[in-house]
Amino acid sequence: MINRSIAPAFHPINHVDFIHADKKQLANGIEVYAVNAGSQELIRFELIFKAGMYFQPKVLIASSANNLIETGSKNYSADEVSERIDYYGGFLELTTGQDYASITLYTLNKYINETFKVIEDIVKYPTFPQDEFDIYINNKKQKHLVNSQKVSVLVRRKFNELLFGENHPYGFEVNNIDFEEIKVNVVKDFFHKYYHSGNCTIVVAGNIPTNLFDKMNDLFGKDKWGSGEIINEKKFEIKSDAGRFHLVKKDDAIQSAIRVGRILFNKTHPDYFNFQVLNTILGGYFGSRLMANIREDKGYTYGIGSGLTSLSHGGYFYISTEVGADVTQKALDEIYKEINILRTDLISEEELTTVKNYILGQLLRSIDGPFALADKFKNAWMFGLDYTYYDNYFNAIQSVTSNQLRDIANKYLQEKDLIECVAGKK
Repeated sequence: MINRSIAPAFHPINHVDFIHADKKQLANGIEVYAVNAGSQELIRFELIFKAGMYFQPKVLIASSANNLIETGSKNYSADEVSERIDYYGGFLELTTGQDYASITLYTLNKYINETFKVIEDIVKYPTFPQDEFDIYINNKKQKHLVNSQKVSVLVRRKFNELLFGENHPYGFEVNNIDFEEIKVNVVKDFFHKYYHSGNCTIVVAGNIPTNLFDKMNDLFGKDKWGSGEIINEKKFEIKSDAGRFHLVKKDDAIQSAIRVGRILFNKTHPDYFNFQVLNTILGGYFGSRLMANIREDKGYTYGIGSGLTSLSHGGYFYISTEVGADVTQKALDEIYKEINILRTDLISEEELTTVKNYILGQLLRSIDGPFALADKFKNAWMFGLDYTYYDNYFNAIQSVTSNQLRDIANKYLQEKDLIECVAGKK
């Protein structure tokens, strides 16, 4: 009998093994990365394009191009696309990020033939019907108007603009007039420029059938498809706002939304790993210092957190929360107080050990299942990194010291370098 009054022994995580993605290439040159794992007869099939918001000439275009491909193609109407995928137990997910856009299909193995044919048709031959475009833009506009009343949305929009500048794709802010100015032919032009075999990578994960590569090659790899235009990534200068304090005033706000942060680096930078540890201590998990102070002790908020966002052409650090409008300044004072403590005092060995174990435990949890393993691959691949990135990450987490973290805090978390943005009342 197990004595359940005795806690199980604690075992430190000394190594994390990944199932690696196997690389192949279709006849037309499309690279395919496959994570063969899992017991269910199911796969996730992703077509990934460098067609995120970084590449759009104006706001709304990248997301419109990606989302509208399911509204009709040469052989299927919008209803037929949806019904056919549903009928075979599949699910279609369209995602547009800052740098990449993806078309993701979840499908049962026994219906791959049927579902793949739908995906091939909407990717190669979308029609972008005017009526579907009008409905989509009108829905987006209504959602935008509703969200524009939320301080959490207002602060996020303004904060990105302050960090990158209003002329940088990462800093573009959507305005009401943009919904009136966007035209379907501009969306079509964007799609034809960026959605082609020369700008496509495939990532597939799950219990992969032996003949899947042949099916992919037959539908997506036999010939070059799309325009084949060479994508030249334009470089944009990051112009952070010179001012430190910014207020998006909303007189009727009951709560204020706060963002504090600065332009930093992405995961290719040598200080990235150590800064991630520092960030976790500050606001990166439920037991963080910001949570302990501003939620648990002061009761100013239900939640507060911090993070380091990695993008292909940069990155940024942020602290985010919503507090009662009457305690906005008090919450800000406590945020700066916690940052100052990181710059001046050494982190105790007990706290550092707890955070290291938490980070490594999260890493272990994040590779549970084939789809999670594929996500881990993509998180490195999108930055030109390989699996040694995770070995380096693991080693850095284990070896970082309190002195190094204090140095990192002094290097990157000086108050004079932080932009503060509040939406609501201050």
